[in-house]
Amino acid sequence: MKLIVLVIGLGIIGFIGWWFFAKHQVAEESAAVADDQQVVDVEVKGGYSPEVVILKKGVPAILNFTRTDSSSCLDRVIFSDFGINQELPQNEKESIQIDTDKAGEYAWQCGMDMFHGKLVIK
Repeated sequence: MKLIVLVIGLGIIGFIGWWFFAKHQVAEESAAVADDQQVVDVEVKGGYSPEVVILKKGVPAILNFTRTDSSSCLDRVIFSDFGINQELPQNEKESIQIDTDKAGEYAWQCGMDMFHGKLVIK
């Protein structure tokens, strides 16, 4: 009996390690430019999809976040480099304008810093 509990416990520990530290496939999307602006739709459901958004420098950009996840962890999105801390109401589209004047890589995260995304401006 002790051996079974030990094996199950080690299996759970291994799964947790894999879930948080292993490399997972990342959804990436480059924004298309139309009418002199870039628009990307980001689905918020157990994380962010796409997780990496690529924008063209100098072209106004809008990220449309739609949260279908009921978790309170994902009810905010924070772009600390841009001073954005935006509430994401469930089942509603929330548009966020992004300043694309400066090239670089910028992180975003949920309100609890458990889920992350990356904005690449080039």
